Amino acid sequence: MGMWQILGRELSLEKTLVMAILNVTPDSFSDGGRYFAADEALRRVEQMIAEGADIIDVGGESSRPGSKPVSADEENSRVVPIIEAIAKRFDTPISVDTYKSAVAQAAAGAGAAIVNDISAFRFDTVMPETVAELKTGVVLMHSRGAFGTLHSTPPADDIFDAVSRDFHRAIDTAHAAGIADQSIALDVGIGFGKTLDQNLALISGIGRLIKAFPEYPFLIGTSRKSFIGKLLDGARPDQRLEGSLATAIVAVRSGVRIIRTHDIKETSAALKVVDALS
Repeated sequence: MGMWQILGRELSLEKTLVMAILNVTPDSFSDGGRYFAADEALRRVEQMIAEGADIIDVGGESSRPGSKPVSADEENSRVVPIIEAIAKRFDTPISVDTYKSAVAQAAAGAGAAIVNDISAFRFDTVMPETVAELKTGVVLMHSRGAFGTLHSTPPADDIFDAVSRDFHRAIDTAHAAGIADQSIALDVGIGFGKTLDQNLALISGIGRLIKAFPEYPFLIGTSRKSFIGKLLDGARPDQRLEGSLATAIVAVRSGVRIIRTHDIKETSAALKVVDALS
């Protein structure tokens, strides 16, 4: 598959990369408030790296159903000190989970090398130019609707067509801003404005999209999401490990190269075996 160009380095895609989720928010659906303090976050990051994390994805604004948007200043106050502390102590690449150009700018200054944009440049028109100037890697995720309706916008009739069209739009926007193909990764946005059947179809059929966009590595984030709870008879987020692993394995077998997860140790071990079997 080659390399993913991020700020200051290239990441090999020969093995599946594990992107570890670090939420520094008070209201994440899975771990809200747990890693809000810098010392707690650093202890968790140290554990994540020991368990096999290749990237640490720091988020300061929850995008769970029902979450409220926060200002760029508030988001910066949450993520920038944590990113700076991680970058000083560890060499593992850091991603910032944000759609705000002001946050991306501050996070990169603190040590982030990747911008993970859930809107794929829809929410902030300055973000493409910001990413191009910063020379970070970027994850472009498919979603629909405004921030407050990400999970309530009626689903598209043809989800593969909707995702494909949005990827073309986001990639064209990236190219116009001067972002190189080798810096771009794509994410189908599991759980964002999709029905249960559409989530399952995207996971099982993601190879179709990978073949349609062969220049770009694909990332997928299914970890502990509500559709897994529905499949597992109402399992709570902390009871969805097995379902999360199953979806990650299917995705990687179809060609996905980056898995975003809360459960680093178990995911890293599973993917090590999957990669050996490939």
